[in-house]
Amino acid sequence: MDKRQDNNLDGITVDIKAQYEDIACRSQAEAQARCESKLQELRVTGGRNTVSLQEAKKKRAELTWMVQRLSGEVKSSKDQLCKLEAAVATTKQRGEVKVKDAKHKLSELETALQQTKADLSRQLHKHQELLSIKLALDTEIVTYRRLLEGEES
Repeated sequence: MDKRQDNNLDGITVDIKAQYEDIACRSQAEAQARCESKLQELRVTGGRNTVSLQEAKKKRAELTWMVQRLSGEVKSSKDQLCKLEAAVATTKQRGEVKVKDAKHKLSELETALQQTKADLSRQLHKHQELLSIKLALDTEIVTYRRLLEGEES
């Protein structure tokens, strides 16, 4: 019985060992298949991510270029604004000076106009006086002529 049990135990051990090896081979094959599947998924995902990364880099480069261009335009606009503000300030200052000069000239012209009006008024008064004197003289001349003509006749 001892021998039979030993043979039986050896057979059972060999069976169990074969079963374990079979289970181990299947487990290893399953693990290998899962790893291959996972590796394939990761490759596909990596490929998509690589494309996405390249697109993102391209987009970033475009945006960087656009930001640089817009920054240049903003700087140019700011410089132009400063120049225009300076030109406006200068023009405003010149305008104020010209308005001041014009007001001064207007004041001088108004003074000259007042003097001219006063002179014209004086001359008109003198002219009226002279005209009155002339009329008086003309009347006297006519009177003397009549007198002379009356004496002659």
